[in-house]
Amino acid sequence: MSAHPSPTTTLNEALRATPSITATDLRADARIPLRAHLRHTGALVRRNLLWIRQDPESMFDAVLFPIVFTLLFVYVFGGSIGQSLGGGQEAYVQYIVPGLMAMMGMNMAQGVGTGFNQDFNTGVMDRFRSLPIGRGSVLFAKISVEMVRMLIATAILMVVGVLVGFDIGNWPGLFAAVGLSAVFGSALMWIFLTLGVVMKNAQSVQAMGFLVLMPLQFGSSIFAPTQSMPGWLESFTQVNPLSALADAARGLMVGGPVAHDLWMTLAWSVGITAVMAPVAIHKFRTKS
Repeated sequence: MSAHPSPTTTLNEALRATPSITATDLRADARIPLRAHLRHTGALVRRNLLWIRQDPESMFDAVLFPIVFTLLFVYVFGGSIGQSLGGGQEAYVQYIVPGLMAMMGMNMAQGVGTGFNQDFNTGVMDRFRSLPIGRGSVLFAKISVEMVRMLIATAILMVVGVLVGFDIGNWPGLFAAVGLSAVFGSALMWIFLTLGVVMKNAQSVQAMGFLVLMPLQFGSSIFAPTQSMPGWLESFTQVNPLSALADAARGLMVGGPVAHDLWMTLAWSVGITAVMAPVAIHKFRTKS
């Protein structure tokens, strides 16, 4: 018999350790002390990590995605696109790895939406909403765990990138690019958390995510330079936040202009979070 505490036991222990919360406090998140919010979030993060430990297959996307996409794009498109960059496959490796890092946050964000929806359909969220915990704690815990998954995926991406020839010449720039990708990815997660609440099933969340992600990913500078694109598509890439993130990551990791793309990415991140975080929390509180 396992000696490890169950996710439910972990959460209940954290709740019992919060005696200062009264029945009146539980009527709204704003009335729950910040310390209790943090305790609840920590307990839920531990619950989600224990769940991943019990279901290692849930990490397959974070582990396999950076391997498959790096090898696919480097060895299928590296030669031809690399020539347009003034080099060969080696030049394309320096181009695509920062782009894939930008793409990582968006793909992990889609996963948080499907997982959140599954928790609703299996009754897990009904249990959480019946407990004396801050509603926002449930969402923040989900995002925190997805950020861990995203960092693992990014670490695997960098290992594979180095193996195929990526040159890490600027370690501070690398860490800055990872942090920027994490900030933007966490902003996108609020969108997919909202979809996870309002959609009927996980398949619907995946379908909606696919319709949103594909145009943004391929209509950007992630995979190839945009100069050869049609004028209307090149104009779209200039306002696409994924292009700004990919170009900022490239500038930080490889060298080149950074300031404009960096501020554009941060502006998009703040704007998306400011709009979608309240919507996601409201939808979660009011979902019947």
